[in-house]
Amino acid sequence: MAKATKPADLRAKTADELNALLLELKREQLNLRFQQATGQNEGQSRIRVVRREIARIKTIDAQNTKKTAAGAKTSAAIS
Repeated sequence: MAKATKPADLRAKTADELNALLLELKREQLNLRFQQATGQNEGQSRIRVVRREIARIKTIDAQNTKKTAAGAKTSAAIS
C-alpha cells in the first residue's frame, strides 16, 4: 500500500474488505517494527502512516457496527 486511503473510500468498502485491509496493514506494521529494530528501516514516516490507517479502519468499522446495531434496534421496536 503506497499512500493513505481516504475515509470516504474506506466507508464504501464492505466489512470483509475492511478486515482484509486491516490484516494487511497489521502485517506491514509488524514488518516495519522488525526493520526498525534491526536498523534497516529507511522510511521512518511509513510507521506513522500505517498506524493511522489502522486506527482509521477500526473507527469506520466501529461506526458501521454501531449503525447496524441501531438499525436492528429500530426495526425490532417497530415490529
